Amino acid sequence: MHHPLEEFLSNQSVIVLDGAMATELERRGAALRDPLWSAKCLIEEPALIQRVHEDYFAAGADVASTATYQATFTAFERRGMTREAAAALMLRAVQLAVQARDAFWEEPANRRERRRPLIAASIGPYGAMLADGSEYRGRYSASDQALRDFHRPRLELLAGSGADLLALETIPCLREALVLAALLEEFPNMTAWLCFSCRDGTSNCEGEDIRECAAALEPFAQIAAVGVNCTPPEVLGSLLRRMRERTGKPLAAYPNSGERYDADRKIWQGHAAGGSFADLSASWYEAGARLIGGCCRTAPADIRAIRRRYLPHGTP
Repeated sequence: MHHPLEEFLSNQSVIVLDGAMATELERRGAALRDPLWSAKCLIEEPALIQRVHEDYFAAGADVASTATYQATFTAFERRGMTREAAAALMLRAVQLAVQARDAFWEEPANRRERRRPLIAASIGPYGAMLADGSEYRGRYSASDQALRDFHRPRLELLAGSGADLLALETIPCLREALVLAALLEEFPNMTAWLCFSCRDGTSNCEGEDIRECAAALEPFAQIAAVGVNCTPPEVLGSLLRRMRERTGKPLAAYPNSGERYDADRKIWQGHAAGGSFADLSASWYEAGARLIGGCCRTAPADIRAIRRRYLPHGTP
């Protein structure tokens, strides 16, 4: 089994992840008040997605997460698309990231003190498809079998897409995490990281102890890293310390800006956490995080600052 994260971490102390996709698409004029969110641009403006990937690589990201978080067969079919058309769009998302990576890597200057960046195919939770904020609540009414039936087709498609690994993201509950970890065993040549969304410094969004979540995933060899994403940055240190008590896997940390999402109004509210994102990340690193980046409302400037903090040689 190929373990691209292990290869990276054998050569550098931190893997720098990218930041928000939707924020950057909106900054470029994309209108994303839509159930498809950033995946809407796969239909309307795919070139914008590639440019966002390019900006994150230029800022120092070692990994690009594809614009497939909200892209599901169910969501595209609601738009009247065939399964074949939906599959083509999801594969196109991977191709956009690969093209951005390959163009970046062609420039000799970009290879100094850098390893060739990875492509992580993003797989969001069942709740993201519902587009009602369920990824921040959990407590699905869907059965385990319904979750398997929902996730399997997309996981199979993206496992064979040419991506280097999968990013199982913003998972609100252990039940869904275990469904995904078991499904991954059907594709033995693929590895993934799996990150939970959390409501406070001790529990995932459904209210389960994050220590128990980490322990439950420990036996799954294809889950190459576990962690937390799309959660306020000020609680990351506590969550990661609790996870470290129960797992030997590398930890991933890529919180949102600190603002909070109003799922009814489809807007972000409040203020970003005080201090620079890179300074905030110090407590995550001390708690064991070795994959560090940003989620919603973060930007290439945040990723550049993270790289400068942990990998000053070869920093753009």
